[in-house]
Amino acid sequence: MKAMILAAGLGTRLRPLTDARPKALVTVAGRTLLQIVLCRLRAFGVREVIVNTHHCADMILDYLKVNDNFGMCIEVSREQVLLDTGGGLKNAAWFFLDSSGSLQEPFILHNVDVISTIDLGRMMRFHMEQAALATLAVQDRETSRYLLFDQHGQLCGRRTGHAAKAETLNPESPKAEAGNAESVRPALGMQALAFSGIHVISPALFAKMGDEGAFPIMTTYMHLAAQGEKIIAFRADECYWRDLGTPENVMQAARDLASREYLET
Repeated sequence: MKAMILAAGLGTRLRPLTDARPKALVTVAGRTLLQIVLCRLRAFGVREVIVNTHHCADMILDYLKVNDNFGMCIEVSREQVLLDTGGGLKNAAWFFLDSSGSLQEPFILHNVDVISTIDLGRMMRFHMEQAALATLAVQDRETSRYLLFDQHGQLCGRRTGHAAKAETLNPESPKAEAGNAESVRPALGMQALAFSGIHVISPALFAKMGDEGAFPIMTTYMHLAAQGEKIIAFRADECYWRDLGTPENVMQAARDLASREYLET
């Protein structure tokens, strides 16, 4: 099984912790965010990983070398210019090819700055059973940005905070694009859920990514969902999850580990 860790961001919300190091090397209770995510992936059978880098990229390369890649086969995708989540994934598409040049099995895409107890194995099985193009780990919790899902768990929009208006999609309009007037319809009877920064993706997604350069993966998901592609929710409400994007959250995660509120896999 393969995975990609998104670690190229500047980590501006983590300053001053990231003034002289990448966010992937910020530590929680003596372990780096990168180590925590790599060990979780390894525990679920992932043996091949690609990590995208930008800010202080050489520090990540040196760190992986010193730690013998944590017993995994790890590649690094260096971004001279930040490509955002979608562009970064598309730039690493070559990693998910087999020796014949064919796309392989579904893979995990994981933010480096989140920790959780989400069952990645169950999420992968759910993705394959549903024959989804992409499966997004979500929870019913407070967030600044929500994804909207219909009664079938299909992505159908997004919303900022508790704003009354939401960007919703009409999957019956094959030419609809996220943000275009023809794709917007009232968001009645839909559930707003918080995305957890963990995806399972079928390699068929790469052929459907029309954007070039830097672009967010969520824009791609919105566009494809509007065309009827299966972008679905994986509910993980019962699981521990924390965003480690701020120094305060990093300190709270350390307390959670100490109190055993967060038990690593």
